[in-house]
Amino acid sequence: MPIDIDQTDVGTLNEIVNTLFGEGAQAIDIVILLTILTLLPSILMMLTGFTRIIIVLSFIRQALGMQQTPPNQVLIGLGLFLTFFVMQPIFARVYEESYVPFTAGEMTQEEFMEAAMEPMREFMLSQVFDSDLEFFIGLSGEDFDDVYDIPNSILIPAFITSEVKHAMFIGFFIYLPFIVIDMIVASTLMALGMMMLPPAMISLPFKVLLFVMVDGWQLIIGSLIGTFG
Repeated sequence: MPIDIDQTDVGTLNEIVNTLFGEGAQAIDIVILLTILTLLPSILMMLTGFTRIIIVLSFIRQALGMQQTPPNQVLIGLGLFLTFFVMQPIFARVYEESYVPFTAGEMTQEEFMEAAMEPMREFMLSQVFDSDLEFFIGLSGEDFDDVYDIPNSILIPAFITSEVKHAMFIGFFIYLPFIVIDMIVASTLMALGMMMLPPAMISLPFKVLLFVMVDGWQLIIGSLIGTFG
C-alpha cells in the first residue's frame, strides 16, 4: 500500500534542515555530521583521562575478587565524574578560548576546531610517553622538528597507548597487597589440610576488610588523580 506524504511536512522538514545546516546543505554532509555527533562521546573519552581511570577502577574490582561489585554502571559513572574533575581546567580553557569567541562570531568553524584542540593537545602531550610518541612517529615515516608539529593522527593513538600503560602500572601496585593475602590464605588452608576449600572464598572478606580499613577508595582515587599532575 503506497504511503501518502504530506507536502507540508516535507517543506517543514526542509526548512528545519536548512536552518540547522544552511541553505546549501547536502545529504552527505548531514549524514557525516550526524555520524560525528554519534561518535563524539567516545572520541572525547579517548582524548581525556577516562581510559586510565576506568581501567584502574576495573583493576580494583578484579583485585578484590568481586566480578560484579561494584557494577559496571557504578564504575562508569564514577569514572566519568573523576574525568570531569581531572579535565575541568582543560574544559574551562576550551570554553573560554574557543567556544566563547566562536559564538561571538570572532572566529570561523575551522579556527574554532583548532582552538578547541589546542588545550587538549597540551594535555595529551603532557601525559604521553616519549617511547609511544616515537613509535607512532616511526610508523608514520615522517620527521618533526617540534612536538607541537605532530599531527593529531599520531598524537591521539600514542596518547591512548600511554594511558593504557599508565593504568597497567597502577594496576600492578594495586594487585600486590591482595596477592599477598591470597598467598597467606592459600598456604594456611594447605597447612590445615583443607585443600578442597577454595582459597578465594576465605580471602575475599579479608581483602574487603583490608580495603575498608585503609580507606582504599580515597587512597587509590587520590593517587590516581595525582598521576595527572
